[in-house]
Amino acid sequence: MTTYRSDAAAPADATESAVSEPVPAPSPITVPSFAVITGAQVQRALEGRERQIVELVEATYRLHAAGDSVNPPSYFLRFPDRPTARIIALPASIGGQVRVDGVKWISSFPDNVRAGIPRASAVLILNDHDTGYPFACLEGSVISACRTAAMAASAADRLSRHRRRPTRVGFFGTGLIARYIHTYLTATGWSFDQIGVHDLSADSAAGFRTYLQRTATGRITVHAGPEQLIRSSDLVVFATVAGRPHVTDPAWFDHNPLVLHVSLRDLAPEIVLASANVVDDVDHCLKADTSPHLAEQLTGNRDFLTGTLHDVMTDRVSLPDDRPVVFSPFGLGVLDLAVGKQVYDAVTDTGRLHVVDDFFHELRRHG
Repeated sequence: MTTYRSDAAAPADATESAVSEPVPAPSPITVPSFAVITGAQVQRALEGRERQIVELVEATYRLHAAGDSVNPPSYFLRFPDRPTARIIALPASIGGQVRVDGVKWISSFPDNVRAGIPRASAVLILNDHDTGYPFACLEGSVISACRTAAMAASAADRLSRHRRRPTRVGFFGTGLIARYIHTYLTATGWSFDQIGVHDLSADSAAGFRTYLQRTATGRITVHAGPEQLIRSSDLVVFATVAGRPHVTDPAWFDHNPLVLHVSLRDLAPEIVLASANVVDDVDHCLKADTSPHLAEQLTGNRDFLTGTLHDVMTDRVSLPDDRPVVFSPFGLGVLDLAVGKQVYDAVTDTGRLHVVDDFFHELRRHG
């Protein structure tokens, strides 16, 4: 009887051993422990690391652009009896050195402000890459604010590199996000001769002014109306809770400022169409009636988009200096995961990680 075998399976020579090299046993898969990280721990882990977080956010955008992430659409939970409120789920997965899955669950209840408590609250769940088990629950509002401020600071730097660097900043909306954006701008080398402030709430504007007086240099002006704020600013930061456009006159932007349109729904489509527009992710940003989405609905196309922030970072697009430049970031869940994993690692390194023993109970398939 003749036995056939392929050449590939034949030994290289007659003296080669017929015994195969031992194959190492796969590493055992174990269920991770589960930890809870408080807001105070999150803040301590991130405070003073603004430059590092900006670099992390930019690295995450690179991973996302390279396809080493999964970032499906955000899911909006809305309430017929509370039309201004919503809770959003941002599931995501990121590769690279981070290698973590998870979801941010963030609520926005604007009426909270009347009661003197923040509008937004959030938790971030981190899931183990290999088993899928959640291994941490982190207070998420500080993480969300930091990643938002970091991407705003990155955009301010990247979008102004071939334009005159702004020296007059105006904040339209003066809540937590505005404060974090100012902190990140300052920590990454920005200083301003003039700082403008405008908010529909006089108390909020006054509180933000007090914060600026403690932390900022330059002349601070509280503007009674939005037009004065915009016309007197080279860098305009929108950080409001607006649900629909309320700034409608393109002439207010005739001086071609750089606009960080963080709250996404402030600008009328006509202003968007008269500007160079940069987003963080095209498909994510052009949805849910954001200002760029309304511009798409009005025109039937996306020709008004100049590109993404990653395109700017890699010099794939150039920006004009004879039009306003508007950055509209929808905010990607992968950014929260990257910052959250860094917080988890930092808290672990301190030895103060609060592990919930026996959080997972039924770990045998058949009891």
